[in-house]
Amino acid sequence: MAPNARLDHRNPLVFDTHELGRRPGALQRLSRTVDAPKDLGLQGVVGVPEGAPVELELRLESVMEGVLVTGTARAQAEGECVRCLEPLQLDVEAEFQEMFSYPDADERGRVTADPDDDAEDDEDRLFLEDGLFDLEPVLRDAVVLALPMQPVCQDDCPGLCSECGARLADDPDHHHDAVDIRWAALQGLAGSLEDGEKDEMSGADAEAGVDEKQEK
Repeated sequence: MAPNARLDHRNPLVFDTHELGRRPGALQRLSRTVDAPKDLGLQGVVGVPEGAPVELELRLESVMEGVLVTGTARAQAEGECVRCLEPLQLDVEAEFQEMFSYPDADERGRVTADPDDDAEDDEDRLFLEDGLFDLEPVLRDAVVLALPMQPVCQDDCPGLCSECGARLADDPDHHHDAVDIRWAALQGLAGSLEDGEKDEMSGADAEAGVDEKQEK
């Protein structure tokens, strides 16, 4: 990843490392509660609502090539049970670790004459900008990995009735009388025969009535 665009220190997900310095081994611990950014999670499935509180616990460590950030994010996600389609809430805890490199240092921590020389190698790297780093892309990746791909309201959720769509958890005894398709076919055949017999009988009665009139 190329060096970040100009970062805004007022952004709650942008952190300043000037106090940490560039002395390898220096440590700094930070705690911060921020508002969740937009689309934090699995879109259309489950995620942390925009503006919801996200608690961050961070450990910043100065190393030769940059600042190693280790942390934990805690928040409450909202979504829909994939079995019964009921709204659900779940606590999410996401752990992450990411290196934010100095723009003037290579992967071995050595200062480079021209940072653009290793542009291809920098595509997957995150950089410090004027001592600042943006945690948002790291937070997004961590939260997505921590969330369930198929959230359920409870592990044993029975879901919905496949025939009428009723929520089975609300009516454990819910059922439909099963009809064997073989018997259904026989019942249909029997019904057809009965209808045919009735038609024949009606026809016979009509003929009998005509004969009686002729005899009179």
